[in-house]
Amino acid sequence: MLADLGDSLLELVAGDPAHEGEIGGIVIHDPDDEPVQPPAALVLGVGVPSAALPDLVRDAGRQGAVGLIIRAPVAMSPTLDAAVREAGLALLGLRRGATWSQLTALLRSLLAEDDIGPAEAESIGGLPSGDLFAVANAVGALLDAPVTIEDRSSRVLAFSGRQDEADSSRVETIIGRQVPERYAKTLTELGVFRELYREHRPVVVNPADLGADAVNKQRVAIAVRAGDEVLGSIWAAMDGEVTPERSAVLQDSAKLVALHMLRVRAGADVQRRLRTDLVSTALEGGVGARDALSRLGLAGTPVVVLAATLRAEHPDGLTHSPAQPAAGTGGGSGDLERVADALSMHLSASAPSSAVAVVGGIAYGLLAVVAGSEPEERAARLAEEFCERVGSRLPIVVGIGGVGDDVRGVTESRETATRVLRVLREGHAGQRVARLPDVHAQSLLLELRDLAAARGERPVGPVARLLAYDEHNDSDLTQTLEAWLDALGDVRAAAAALFIHPNTLRYRLRRLEEVSGLDIADPEQRFAAMVQLRILAPR
Repeated sequence: MLADLGDSLLELVAGDPAHEGEIGGIVIHDPDDEPVQPPAALVLGVGVPSAALPDLVRDAGRQGAVGLIIRAPVAMSPTLDAAVREAGLALLGLRRGATWSQLTALLRSLLAEDDIGPAEAESIGGLPSGDLFAVANAVGALLDAPVTIEDRSSRVLAFSGRQDEADSSRVETIIGRQVPERYAKTLTELGVFRELYREHRPVVVNPADLGADAVNKQRVAIAVRAGDEVLGSIWAAMDGEVTPERSAVLQDSAKLVALHMLRVRAGADVQRRLRTDLVSTALEGGVGARDALSRLGLAGTPVVVLAATLRAEHPDGLTHSPAQPAAGTGGGSGDLERVADALSMHLSASAPSSAVAVVGGIAYGLLAVVAGSEPEERAARLAEEFCERVGSRLPIVVGIGGVGDDVRGVTESRETATRVLRVLREGHAGQRVARLPDVHAQSLLLELRDLAAARGERPVGPVARLLAYDEHNDSDLTQTLEAWLDALGDVRAAAAALFIHPNTLRYRLRRLEEVSGLDIADPEQRFAAMVQLRILAPR
């Protein structure tokens, strides 16, 4: 890890970085809600004050962590040095200018936790299959230059060592995991990308053409293709002429990188489909559910099911009832897939064994319950934090199920979460996250509406006469009745909701009594009208 990221992001502060076996996972330290750490975890100490650092080092060591990353510079003291030796872990510093989100993304990509499992024995071109960092280092060694591998959107997928030998623009690109927009715009205006994706030979970019002081080394790039599809590109920062030998190295390297990029894509797709199948089987119950929970690492563990989707007004929102999912395992929605990926990362920070997948147009999350906690409240808190981080650009709503101790309990938790989600998705509650007690009445009304629709029920009596009168006379007496009932008979509040004068509302109330025969002073008739308006009549 230090060999790949050390030049640009990390520095060894203290301890021995050597460790036998794989790093077990990445955990973000939270002093208020300490997550369950997997064995051999790498802990990210975000915002840890210097005074609390020795205690955190000892605690991480007791839980079997192999490393702790904190913000550099780190002031070493005898107490901290003794704590590092006692814990037996490596203390690393995150350099200034790099963000924790960037580091997390790079570490997850480097460790390949979500793409192709750590036990992958296949190799391509003598390098581990899908290990783009190893490929970048190999290409960089052949060219004797620092190299990046980028996708079509100029996002950095992997990079070689020796990036400090390039210029400051390259360092900015590595830290941001993305070519800065000003450089990408200039390259587009110069026609570099057009030439790059059209030609099968290396393209040379003169630093003087970019007009930036931060770029002082020429760039040599070549497109990475799979047949007619352009997967990305290789960029080398090097001086000197592009000799035929260097050109041949780049062309051969592009073919090798294409194979690895395809393997990463295929591995991610296979892993996603497998996880979706396992989560779907676990949620449905039946003979294979216990095995599915075991393969997800959730066997014998109490689980809370979360159900997330987009509100109905979003283009990718569900067009069917969540109680009756559409066929297939995915919702066919790019936004919903991104929601599921983001939710998976968010939950894994607190419970590494959690599992998330899109099933029937809903992103379901299985959150392992921590002993001694209030599981439903904790799940709701995590969901609220997730919605806050996503913000308003995606109208996400999340339903929280109950605690499931076995296969049947997990299925019931899924049904509860889906039931709550339907209320939130259709806008019958103001919040974005809810549990069943929060929306129980609205959920019952929706179920009654389904039952009435299945039986072909229609409004009858005064409400039916009122609806017919409005339809034939283009009036809005039904809306007046709804507003008055919703305001519990408060004339001024109902008039304000309809933007009319209170006297106008009183006149309309007298008129609707005459038209429909409804006695608004009778509580039984008021309740019957309210039920019909909410369940049978369109609102």
